[in-house]
Amino acid sequence: MQILDIRERTVAISRFPDPKLCSGGLTTSMVAVTTDVLRDGEPVVGYGFSSFGRYGQGGLMRERFMPRILATPAPDLQTDDRTNLDPFRVWASMMAGEKPGGHGERCVAVGTLDMAVWDAAAKIAGLPLYRFLADRVGRPPPERRQVAVYASGGYPYPGDDIQRLREEIRRFLAQGYTRVKMKIGAGPIEQDVRRIEAALDLLPRGDCLAVDAMNSLDRERCLQAAKVLAPLGLWWFEDICDDPLDFETQSEAALRYGGPIATGEALFSLAEARLLRRYGALQPGKDVLLFDPVHCYGLSHYLDIVALFEAEGWPREAFWPHGGHVFSLHVAGALGLGGSEVNPTSFQPFGGLADDAVVTVGSTDLPESPGIGLETRRELFALLRRSLA
Repeated sequence: MQILDIRERTVAISRFPDPKLCSGGLTTSMVAVTTDVLRDGEPVVGYGFSSFGRYGQGGLMRERFMPRILATPAPDLQTDDRTNLDPFRVWASMMAGEKPGGHGERCVAVGTLDMAVWDAAAKIAGLPLYRFLADRVGRPPPERRQVAVYASGGYPYPGDDIQRLREEIRRFLAQGYTRVKMKIGAGPIEQDVRRIEAALDLLPRGDCLAVDAMNSLDRERCLQAAKVLAPLGLWWFEDICDDPLDFETQSEAALRYGGPIATGEALFSLAEARLLRRYGALQPGKDVLLFDPVHCYGLSHYLDIVALFEAEGWPREAFWPHGGHVFSLHVAGALGLGGSEVNPTSFQPFGGLADDAVVTVGSTDLPESPGIGLETRRELFALLRRSLA
């Protein structure tokens, strides 16, 4: 059993349902990991992509990480019984020779390949990823297949912003989502308040809406927003200051805000997670952890971050993995996390759930197809096959 080939291609993605609207040149990398294992006469192929918001990392993959995997002797990438790939050993082969610190965005390159390896290994085992992952980390399969989800979107539109925001939220509610996350911070706080009020008009309570400042607020604007948003009773206030490691500003704003703070999306390593735990003024049982399993050097490293916080008394329900795609849903289900973000309209065709997935009162079933199940997304799978053949 061995990995025969790895291919990568970087493609454009858009924050908006209409991909023609400007999205700042965002990209993601797609990868295919081809093995020598045959199913129905076809080789098992694992697929992955770079999640969203950090751009594709094809150069790093092609120059460093893909060659390391392919140069590693096949037995060193296998489980002890030689029946499958061992994602942890593949991860170790990618990181061979890498120095600690200086994470940059190599974490995204590693995480993208890691996703594809987990997909391949779960397919070889004939299991959906959530069952395969739970077994690998010694957890029983989830008693309930359903995972809580929320709809993420609400980026500022270049025209007719409020009207189009309301249309987007109505679409989410019609699809079965009960909680929504929207973006703020692109303009003055008065503009944010108008957008938030438009969203709240469509929702039953303030705690059905989360707002994401996308690390866009400097100290003065962050503290101002914390004060203005405090009375609204929102689900959470996310990525509240313009430097994810500015724990001084975050701590002051968190105190002023008083409600749940969500963070972690822009932190990519166990070392940064330790700093957040020590200095971020977060409280177990109140605040929310949004680390992205792809951006954090992949699942192998993400598991260490979950363990770090769990050892300090944090409940697993505090984790809502960033990403908004089927991979994050599997991770949340396998590890017993709070739930998963979903991008029903943004970052297509990568965002969202399986084509036949149904969201009922804010929850959805875990997929049962082998691996991640990207094949259940017709448009996405066609793109993967066409681009990585």
